[in-house]
Amino acid sequence: MQKRETILTVLCLMMTVVLQGCLVAAVGAGAGTVAYLRGDLEAVEAKDIDAVYAATKKAVEQLELDVSSDTKDALSAEIVARDAQNKKIVIKLKSATENTTQISIRVGTFGSETKSRLIHDQIKKNL
Repeated sequence: MQKRETILTVLCLMMTVVLQGCLVAAVGAGAGTVAYLRGDLEAVEAKDIDAVYAATKKAVEQLELDVSSDTKDALSAEIVARDAQNKKIVIKLKSATENTTQISIRVGTFGSETKSRLIHDQIKKNL
């Protein structure tokens, strides 16, 4: 019985530490923040959605991605494209504030951090 309680206590402490780290990361998120979580590259840029959308379209063109869908309104945008290996790339933009835009990039079903970061870097170069 003592062994079971010790194991449960250790597990609870570990979960507290893990969840606390996530909370700190979420609270500290601001403009210029980039994180790769569960297959998605998430970033926040200190530019309005129109500027980020234009930079994203230019990046997709420069990277020679084949765009299959491109939608935008005043609050959000989504560009769906495919690369040379026919992997689906989804880039989502969401206006967080008047001058801040959230970017989400997913490459393929399970994600590719390397390709997502290359796309994000190209977007940033165009901002």
